[in-house]
Amino acid sequence: MKRERLLILSSVVVVVIAFSGIVGAQTNKITVWCWDPGFNIVAMETAREIYRDINPDAEIVIEEVAWEDLQTRLNVSFAAGQTSTLPDIILMQDNALQKFVYNYPDAFYDLSNSGIDFSRFAEFKVKISTINGKHYAVPFDNGAAINALRVDILEEAGYTIEDFEDITYSEYIRMGKDILEKTGKALNSALAGEPDLLMLMMQSVGTWMFDENGEVNIANNEKIKEIVKVYIELLESGVLVHVNEWDQYISSIQSGTVAGTINGCWIIGSITQQENQRGKWRITNIPRLDNVEGASNYSNQGGSSWMVLASSANPELAADFLKHTFAGSVELYERILPSTGAIATYLPAKDSDVYNQPHDFFGGQVVFAKIAEYADQVPEVNYGVYNYEARDAIATAISKIIRGAAIDSALQEAENTVKFIMNY
Repeated sequence: MKRERLLILSSVVVVVIAFSGIVGAQTNKITVWCWDPGFNIVAMETAREIYRDINPDAEIVIEEVAWEDLQTRLNVSFAAGQTSTLPDIILMQDNALQKFVYNYPDAFYDLSNSGIDFSRFAEFKVKISTINGKHYAVPFDNGAAINALRVDILEEAGYTIEDFEDITYSEYIRMGKDILEKTGKALNSALAGEPDLLMLMMQSVGTWMFDENGEVNIANNEKIKEIVKVYIELLESGVLVHVNEWDQYISSIQSGTVAGTINGCWIIGSITQQENQRGKWRITNIPRLDNVEGASNYSNQGGSSWMVLASSANPELAADFLKHTFAGSVELYERILPSTGAIATYLPAKDSDVYNQPHDFFGGQVVFAKIAEYADQVPEVNYGVYNYEARDAIATAISKIIRGAAIDSALQEAENTVKFIMNY
């Protein structure tokens, strides 16, 4: 009997030692999920190289997971309470971040005491991931809006890029109509049925489809009503033209069907693909709404942030990795800029020599430092938990308004739709 107990005890010790060895082997391993090999994965691979000099014992494993798949895996795992197959760090689309945190409040690691200095990021990006006073993400790429224009087309009509700096939409429409008449080119294009430009205009005046308390704010939002009126005027004047597909939108820019585009700065990657247009493009800030309090010439379109999962076996290591790379390394942003065009919301990067180099494609403009400055001036808004649903409701509303529906009734219907989804 005593011998059997000794054998059992020995077996337990062996199992414990073996298990401890497994745990020890995993102590310095961090797994990251993100998408887009030419953008996010390049950035993460560069961060891994930089961190290797800081902590050579850390193993950073990067796995490509499409954004749609990443959302599905998170939802399934969180709902089932089975998080063992999840990574340590994920990339999160900014406009989905709050919804995930509110739906799964214990699923994400609080980075507030990680030593990361969040004041070194653009304020609007930090606000997105600050919920109930806690920091849940490290901001990454910059979606600061730009007004990119073909100066050869402008010059044909007697204008320069300086004429479009710090202007209002009424000025934009006036010049756009003149350029259309003289050159046959509209100033801008947009996807029919998609409210991207409307969203961009909303953030430029510091409003959204939800108020600061997360309540639906559409039907009686005077700023949204004014934005819709301006959008309709852009279409009716011919200054803005609709296209049906994303490929057509990109083609309209690259082929010169339109003289420019207003979008997130990531659109630069599509603009610069046309080598024969080198030197013909410039950027400036976007127009502002004429009659709206708080209107600015700055906005944002898109972007993502890095989050640490609370289920991570090594949340402190994951946070330290982010602290020394995306939240603390100008070198990182310098290295990824030429190959990815990923412009930082990490403010110290804008003082870098790399960010301040003239860009030949844009006629020698210092475009990256300029965009970093734009990002620092983007108004803050509350994207809300039901951002995607509200966005779809606005898209439906603007389609109905274009077909002749009254603005007030269409926006009221949009608000009712969102409230129904939110179980009001």
